[in-house]
Amino acid sequence: MDSNVLTCSYLSQEDLLKSGCLDFNMAIQAAEEAMLAFEKGEILFPEKIVQIFSQETQERINCLPATVKSKKICGMKWVSVFPNNPALFGMQNLSAVMILSEIEKGFPLAFMEGTLCSNIRVGAMGAIAAKYFARKDSKSIGFIGAGEQAKMHLIAMKTVLPTLEECRVAAKTEEEEKIFIQELQPIFPQMSFVSAKTDLATAMSGADVLVTATSVQTPLLKAEWMKPGAFYSHVGGWEDEYAVAKQCDKIICDDWDTVKHRTQTLSRMYKDKELKDSDLYANLVDVVSGKKEGRQSDDERIYFNAVGLAYVDVAIAIAMYERALKEKAGQQLKIQDCMIFQHKEIKDWVRL
Repeated sequence: MDSNVLTCSYLSQEDLLKSGCLDFNMAIQAAEEAMLAFEKGEILFPEKIVQIFSQETQERINCLPATVKSKKICGMKWVSVFPNNPALFGMQNLSAVMILSEIEKGFPLAFMEGTLCSNIRVGAMGAIAAKYFARKDSKSIGFIGAGEQAKMHLIAMKTVLPTLEECRVAAKTEEEEKIFIQELQPIFPQMSFVSAKTDLATAMSGADVLVTATSVQTPLLKAEWMKPGAFYSHVGGWEDEYAVAKQCDKIICDDWDTVKHRTQTLSRMYKDKELKDSDLYANLVDVVSGKKEGRQSDDERIYFNAVGLAYVDVAIAIAMYERALKEKAGQQLKIQDCMIFQHKEIKDWVRL
């Protein structure tokens, strides 16, 4: 009967954080390995399932599965996006959980908080792009947006660009900028933080690295603010005017075929016939694999857009799970003691 006992690890966000899982070196390695494995056909990545509850507000829950064959683990991200949560309830608009199962017997391995992993993946992809396309001597980074994605991006960018010494941030309110600085300053005490007092140009003009991380559908970033040699990481939807991409020497995506069917700036340009397939320099994996070069001159303006590849989330979740196991974090949850009809009390539990 003991052979039918099933357990899995339960890992809260705090378990993962205390285990050292907010580690972008680890996440970047996992993401790059996953991209290369996907290119070789070593990852199963079926279509996601999307359940939209309101076409107007786009409240939705998505189910995104993937299997990393080398790890013999299948994972799934179950993520909810409710854009009105901050205004209506004062709560985050995104939450996620991850489920991992082994594929030898098919039993669950772990149930994990997934918002941390999801946010790390966004930052990790931006950081990988910056590793290859930002100037190595980048000193300043500018943000439009001061939420979780912006905060993650700063940690991610500082990981691959240790020369960064100034961070400017612009948000809808000065209070949001203040919170951003209060939360990030202790992590980077040597960095100079500048509140733009909601003036977007102050945050972005002349910055070596530009990041837009908002939930708006408005062309906030102006082409004139992007100097020669700058690297731009586009995180959200429609956040920049078309002229930004048009002046860039290279445009890179995590996956162009996915991007052009979404609602980002580049996809709008594609639908408006302002951008062609041939205008794309590369998918990020082409550079990671060495098929394409990264930055080729100090003066190149470079544009990176990622919409998210769930198999990367799963790969990072596996790395986090392995780290947490080493740290003996979390707790074991019992799924079952035995099979249903092996319970001695089953006759007392049946309702007829």
